[in-house]
Amino acid sequence: MDVNEGAADPYGEDAWSIRLDHVFSDVFEREVRVFTVGSGTAANAISIACATPPWGAVLCHREAHIECDEGGAPEFYSGGAKLVLLDGEAARVTPEALREGVGRSARSIHAVTPSVLSVSQATERGAVYTREQLAALCDLARAAGLSVHVDGARFANAVAALGCSPAEISWRAGVDLLSLGATKNGALAAEAIVCFDARFAEEIARRRKRGGHLLCKGRYAAAQLLAYVEDGLWLRLATRANALAARLGEAAGPMLSVPVETNQVFIKPGVEGLARLRAAGVRYYDWGREGTGEVRLVVSWNQDERDVDAMCALLASLGGAGR
Repeated sequence: MDVNEGAADPYGEDAWSIRLDHVFSDVFEREVRVFTVGSGTAANAISIACATPPWGAVLCHREAHIECDEGGAPEFYSGGAKLVLLDGEAARVTPEALREGVGRSARSIHAVTPSVLSVSQATERGAVYTREQLAALCDLARAAGLSVHVDGARFANAVAALGCSPAEISWRAGVDLLSLGATKNGALAAEAIVCFDARFAEEIARRRKRGGHLLCKGRYAAAQLLAYVEDGLWLRLATRANALAARLGEAAGPMLSVPVETNQVFIKPGVEGLARLRAAGVRYYDWGREGTGEVRLVVSWNQDERDVDAMCALLASLGGAGR
């Protein structure tokens, strides 16, 4: 409502957009540049394109969002960079997988050049990297000449789960670029690229414009992001969602595929169990290859606790709690 009153300068020159750098610098405890975009895919693709040439390699987990759910946007924005897929439980890249991936792609002129490591925090399996785990990967990446990008679509959930400062699992661990998601935690078409390494800033600005994500009325995204972080709202919403997901995990019991760490819950209830969930009106996301019987449940930032109560009862009725 505030930004809707009166006129304002366009293309990031309004008072709210100008404040973003200052406010986020306070949040991250160092000087940063912040660039708003309309989607997490754009945030990831623009960031990655700034960190790799067209003949470069982007090392990421095989379940990463940039591999499975972005329609080739990183390759498109970068002019053809190749994604090199790595393994690790709960969609976490391991040091061993990173070493192998770098070695596999650094043979000669006939191979792509390893350029950037991209990890998701939290991962596509709802897991988190501790500060130590992330720092170890960043150290390996740096030694191999790679920049580090974090897909933080659920960064708030990771910070809340770890109980750490945002700085600890970003630049202090060795991260160069962060795609900070807000849409999955309540915002409307408001995502941000947080740039910790100033050498990327101008290219991000130019690629954002060229890619169609420099909004004339950027104050509407900026106002949301300011409200999101200034008084800790982002962490309160994430903490609540994580806690409700933990309740679902307890009710699911042995049906859980992976431990619940944030607001995503993965279960394998079997064919009959899935049929009962659908019959009860449950909406969920089928996960993995067809026929695996695995599904993902996600607790929203504004989830009604009565829905969680009902879902816990339904999961328990499937035998999750007492089997």
